[in-house]
Amino acid sequence: MADPFIWDAALLRRYDTHGPRYTSYPTANSFRKDFAAEDYQAALARSNADGRPLSIYVHIPFCRKACHYCACHKVTTKATKVAEPYLSRLDREMVLIKPHVDTRREVAQLHWGGGTPTFLSLDQMSDLIDRLDARFGLSSTRDRDYAIEIDPREADVFTLRHLQALGFNRLSLGVQDLDPRVQRAINRVQPRILTEALIDEADRLGFRSLNLDLIYGLPFQTRDSFAATLEQVLAMAPARLSIFNYAHMPERFAAQRHINAEDLPGPEEKLAMLRITIAMLTEAGYVHIGMDHFARASDSLAVAQREGTLQRNFQGYSSHAQCDLIGLGVSAISCIDDVYAQNHTGLDAYERALDSSHLPTARGIRLSFDDRVRRHAIERLMCDMELDFDELSETFGIDAPRYLTDALTRLEMPQRDGLLRKEGSRVIATPLGRLLIRHLAMAFDTHLPAQPDTLFSRIV
Repeated sequence: MADPFIWDAALLRRYDTHGPRYTSYPTANSFRKDFAAEDYQAALARSNADGRPLSIYVHIPFCRKACHYCACHKVTTKATKVAEPYLSRLDREMVLIKPHVDTRREVAQLHWGGGTPTFLSLDQMSDLIDRLDARFGLSSTRDRDYAIEIDPREADVFTLRHLQALGFNRLSLGVQDLDPRVQRAINRVQPRILTEALIDEADRLGFRSLNLDLIYGLPFQTRDSFAATLEQVLAMAPARLSIFNYAHMPERFAAQRHINAEDLPGPEEKLAMLRITIAMLTEAGYVHIGMDHFARASDSLAVAQREGTLQRNFQGYSSHAQCDLIGLGVSAISCIDDVYAQNHTGLDAYERALDSSHLPTARGIRLSFDDRVRRHAIERLMCDMELDFDELSETFGIDAPRYLTDALTRLEMPQRDGLLRKEGSRVIATPLGRLLIRHLAMAFDTHLPAQPDTLFSRIV
């Protein structure tokens, strides 16, 4: 198993600082509390003039058991009846949004995340799809991208058949690790046979794409044990793999306090896991899209990256460029052109707002011209692994190298260290620089706090 590039562990450690994942720019930490629901409504109304397609994200916060690594907004309960009032409030949120949206706009993308969307019963899933269709008009075209996150412990072949009938054509299965000892440590015991059965059925039903989520850096993992998990996962042949770096931040996420820090692999072992992951996946024919995402060369993510249309959003990477994102549910974030708006992250506050017939907007931001320039630069760097300053100049009517002198100055050291190179008007991340793309993107970030350690995970 050969490395796809020259590995420099010392350099990776030196640049392994804390930084954003840049699913948005500015990041959510810069959202303002004086941003009101009326600001969000105005953004929705303005967006109708351009008629961009819509992407709808629905947050289902419920989980039957709390995984100890989790950093998501969730509610742990075994009572499925709690979903009924939540679905009613989701519909109320849609009703409040609908007057501000031209419903002739295509819903090109739909994503249910959580939490655990498969916490819902089959009837509840049908009810939610019916409500979404009634309010926004869902698409039935072949090129729609309708995805749902699945916990294999709470789904079976009948679940998949039902989801297909509802219009979903992409699935994302949470696996994390196949080692029983690791699974016990993270409170997620999930026999391999559960995952394999769902993958086999998804293939038989003809779902367009299937993604598996893994995490490295979990308690009791070693480079050898994670390589064994990867070998088993590669035999399942998913179209996409998301392989995340576990960020241990127990001071922010209560569930992580169940994990003993001394059981976690050290920095050297984590780097070894990353190295093995890249080598094994590229050898198996996967394209390293960026950061933690891998896809087969024929998958739409890899195609979009080759064509320069890949987009970064709150679900990671997306092949649907230029969609306006409407986020529904507790903690959900919307992105409407130059505006971000986030709902209340607490279920009680979310419910109170809707019960008083108000949108549950808690905070947000309208981007300045400078924000939009830098957002574009960061997104292209994160998606294309390069940035064309001529394209940036033309898009915004600026002299981009002069305008972004501060960023170029901050990139001089990474360039000397071999993390990027310049070719004409372009700066291009080297293979090693791709692993540190978050650090390179930070050069453009003027909102970055002085002490990012407590807010953001480590880059590698």
